[in-house]
Amino acid sequence: MSLFVNLPLSFAAKEPRYIDMLIEQGVSPELGMDTYAVQDLDMHWHTKTAARFADAGLSCGIHLPFFDLAPGSLNDHILEATRATLLKAIEISQAYKPTHFVGHPNYEAGQHNLYYGDWLSRSHETWSQLLKQDQSNAQLFLENTFELTPKPLVDLVQSLPANRVGHCFDVGHWHSFAKGYQNNDLLEWLNAFSPRLGHLHLHDNDGSGDQHLALGTGTIPLLELFDYIQANELSPSATLEPHTEDAFPASIEYLEAHSMSVCFLAEG
Repeated sequence: MSLFVNLPLSFAAKEPRYIDMLIEQGVSPELGMDTYAVQDLDMHWHTKTAARFADAGLSCGIHLPFFDLAPGSLNDHILEATRATLLKAIEISQAYKPTHFVGHPNYEAGQHNLYYGDWLSRSHETWSQLLKQDQSNAQLFLENTFELTPKPLVDLVQSLPANRVGHCFDVGHWHSFAKGYQNNDLLEWLNAFSPRLGHLHLHDNDGSGDQHLALGTGTIPLLELFDYIQANELSPSATLEPHTEDAFPASIEYLEAHSMSVCFLAEG
């Protein structure tokens, strides 16, 4: 099954029971290569942790760092620091033999609209450098966060190799940050992303914020999302992103209750 669950490596280092939990349940992780993991965890820890997942027969995805980073920044110093951080994350990630990477382009309309071409060019170069650095040949999925429309992500993804780069549609970010709960424009986003939709981030909220609730406990039209994927014969992988331990089993129960709607996950 092409289903993952998020696990920030900072959490895993401070609370090793999270690693044990995933191994015991046979669930593949999407590992958050966060700031702590890049700056403070040595390579021995990463190699040892990667071996534990590999010995358990679990694949690993990697969520690249995003805190304080700006992959398309017009400030040369910020851009240089961002690229250095992301390249180091790619280097460390090789120990995990990743199935995929997820990255945040971090387009902000208020800052970048007037300099759209420059942002796009610099962001393109950032992600191109990462693809060259990666030896695993894993897929890179670029994720919507605070973007208000799909256009900047579509333009960026289309500028990068189709055999390596696709979209990660985070339905919770669409519903809250992009005001999807008000605009009711799920179809617009899916139509824009669908030619290169490769991955989903799944969690729920009520539209007022990025709450990362269990699936089915908010107001996101999840079944509309799943129906679209089925109707268009798409086969994205997916990552559950619960922010509480209780939300994980509840989300699994939701998927099992709607197994016919999410059979694309079993086919991946």
